[in-house]
Amino acid sequence: MNVDTIRQIARSRGLKVSKRKKAELIHDMQNAEGNQACFATDLVNNCGQMTCLWREDCLKLNKKKS
Repeated sequence: MNVDTIRQIARSRGLKVSKRKKAELIHDMQNAEGNQACFATDLVNNCGQMTCLWREDCLKLNKKKS
């Protein structure tokens, strides 16, 4: 998902966007939902959130780190 789309989602959820990076925005949304801010962290290896909106991007980023 591109950053502009993520910014639109964040704005629609009432979050301040400014010049925040993709991972920061997603972490803010995860926290606002009451979830762990785990996007693009090593927690992806233990993630059981199969319906997470960010899962596909998270897995891609984690593969790039390896």
